[in-house]
Amino acid sequence: MTGSPFLRDVPAARALDAWRAAREAGGCPARLPAHRVPLAEATGRVTAEPVWATRSSPPFDAAGMDGIAVRAADTLGASETTPVLLEPGAYDVVDTGDPMPDGRDAVVMREHVHYIGGAAEVRAAVPPYQHVRSIGEDISTAELLLPEGHRLRVVAVLPTGDEVRPVGTQTGPGEILDTNSLMLAAQAREAGCEAHALPIEPDDPAGLAKAVSSAVAYCDLLIIIAGSSAGRDDYTAQIVGQLGTLAVHGVAVRPGHPVVLGVVDGTPVLGAPGYPVSAALTFDIFAGPLLAELEGAAPRSRPRARARLARKLASPLGMDDWVRVRLGVVGGTMVATPLPRGAGVLTSLVRADGLLVVPAGQEGHHPGEELDIALLRGLDEIERTIVAIGSHDLVLDLAASALRAEDPSVTLASSNVGSLGGLVALRDRLCHLAGSHLLDPATGEYTMPYVRRVLGDAEVAVVRLVHRDQGLIVAPGNPLRLGGVGDVAMPGVRYVNRQRGAGTRVLLDHELAALGIAPDGVHGYAREEPTHLAVAAAVAAGRGDAGLGILAAARAFGLDFVPVTREPYDLVVAADAMEGPLLAPLWALLASDRFQAAVTDLGGYSTKEMGRRLR
Repeated sequence: MTGSPFLRDVPAARALDAWRAAREAGGCPARLPAHRVPLAEATGRVTAEPVWATRSSPPFDAAGMDGIAVRAADTLGASETTPVLLEPGAYDVVDTGDPMPDGRDAVVMREHVHYIGGAAEVRAAVPPYQHVRSIGEDISTAELLLPEGHRLRVVAVLPTGDEVRPVGTQTGPGEILDTNSLMLAAQAREAGCEAHALPIEPDDPAGLAKAVSSAVAYCDLLIIIAGSSAGRDDYTAQIVGQLGTLAVHGVAVRPGHPVVLGVVDGTPVLGAPGYPVSAALTFDIFAGPLLAELEGAAPRSRPRARARLARKLASPLGMDDWVRVRLGVVGGTMVATPLPRGAGVLTSLVRADGLLVVPAGQEGHHPGEELDIALLRGLDEIERTIVAIGSHDLVLDLAASALRAEDPSVTLASSNVGSLGGLVALRDRLCHLAGSHLLDPATGEYTMPYVRRVLGDAEVAVVRLVHRDQGLIVAPGNPLRLGGVGDVAMPGVRYVNRQRGAGTRVLLDHELAALGIAPDGVHGYAREEPTHLAVAAAVAAGRGDAGLGILAAARAFGLDFVPVTREPYDLVVAADAMEGPLLAPLWALLASDRFQAAVTDLGGYSTKEMGRRLR
């Protein structure tokens, strides 16, 4: 040996750099090779490439409540004092999660229905799409599900229900995959327990009772998935009461209200709702503390932080409302953006950075309020999150994955609230950038008039992202021979709209006004979807005939496209963020030939001006 191993004291950062250089020079791989593993073993691993949704969730328009499916127009004027009588054939009995029957566009809750012979007396009118989960409400085919470099925590893709099939099998109409078993088993393993997923039991009381009796003989906690509500095939509470003690059926928690808690043969039994978000929350609230108690350990607690709310959050009185949020730091202050709500919105499970609880006695919160958040990610990760609020575009999904591939610590978190909502959020310092493509009908100019109107003299930059083709998304072959926006008012055409404040909605209203067509002359104008892909999903499923959207969304579903206009899509950026280190990776990405080529491959995009600063 020619010298001491301690030749000099090298700072840790320099030591890491030196080690990295030595590994590169020595031919060590920069990243471990990708491996295919079963979904049940994927928790804790990192995605080797982007994961794009291969089907929509839900894959069909689904009932959001137990009750009857109706034509909303048939319930007009119904109330407790003036009920409306629907004869047989004018309604269909449905349970939560059932596919909506053809010709029905709303659900009346069973509490508001009284049966007289074969007729249904409706005691509350419903608007179109009331209590209906639209196809693609959670995620649409071809939408980015997980970016490259995403560490898998608990992954669920579709909700469970009556027509349940094992993961990996092909599903038919109305059938869904049993992903809840994977999710809850993974949560149990994360809590340090051994977990087993049992075979799927059909909706048969005798068979289910036998399976419960068999399972409680060898487990410390039995979780029964679905069947906990009050639908026609919901037997969990009944069976727990028959075999043992039914302690609770229904808790004041949203999502997750129809929870069953009981004991069978000395074993605790938890009946979890079939909707995945409800099931996951049920585990956190009830199973987690119970398992810790059985082990003699303290329940897991999460670090907490204060954050400003990015947009209005309405909440029902009477129950604790658990809301998943995305987090980022804007102007030195943490900001929380609520994720899409609903017990079946699976993507909220993997995109959430924190949990917010609205107590039962509050109706919600206003934008800008400072609230207490339980953190699901570390503060260092949250500080590297680019917060984008505004119009939806597939290019932002593509950018989110490309940024993560370049640097796993960088996250681009988009919230789709429409162009106008994005500008308001930017004004209120609740995001770093806003996607906008608002057309000013008076001048024919995009973006700038609204920047001046909403932001006034505030210091902001405007960066061109793309030009994109907007048009009518229609079924293959364009069977109704639609030739332009004016044709959506033709009798029999069912239109699928975007939400108020969306640039696409503004474009539609401008085109209709120019043609002298009133919005109420368009059948389906009130049906609002949050993204271009969700519009395309509705058309692809045959629940609508046309919707205004981008060519890339039509191509993703194999649909036809009737061009209407080519428009610019811009990023409006907070001045203090424009030149900062957080957004530097995004600007570098927009200048990349490789990224621009990937955008062009989506179809209907021009990247000629990508990254050009307009203001």
